[in-house]
Amino acid sequence: MLRALIYLLPLALTIYAFIDCLNTPEDEAKHLPKIAWVFIILLFWIVGPIVWLAAGKTRHAPAGGRTPSEWHRGRRTTWVAPDDNPDFLNSLRDEKALKDEARSDEVRSDEARLDEREADLRRREEDLKRREGGAGPDDSAPPATS
Repeated sequence: MLRALIYLLPLALTIYAFIDCLNTPEDEAKHLPKIAWVFIILLFWIVGPIVWLAAGKTRHAPAGGRTPSEWHRGRRTTWVAPDDNPDFLNSLRDEKALKDEARSDEVRSDEARLDEREADLRRREEDLKRREGGAGPDDSAPPATS
């Protein structure tokens, strides 16, 4: 059991440091670029994660005796959820208005095409009647047959 712990503890430390490094913003990585820290953590299995946790990241201590969760909550500069962000909600409204406007334009263009086709059909029917019996559109009685 102790032998497994010798391998699992450094593995867990490496995984934790790797994820912490990936989640750290680029401007908070100290001394080296973030990609270099990722390679150090992965290549130097035990030393890399310890060096990252000790010196690789800018760490801030909570001020005023507040707990870390309160400190992080006060430090947030972005919205937590999209439904709390007024800019996001406004963009949804704008998108909906654009889609509704596009649909109404499509309906209008469909109605215009339908009107054009109906007028064309009426014209063709009138032409066909004229050719068949010489009757015009105003003549209601068909030609007499004997």
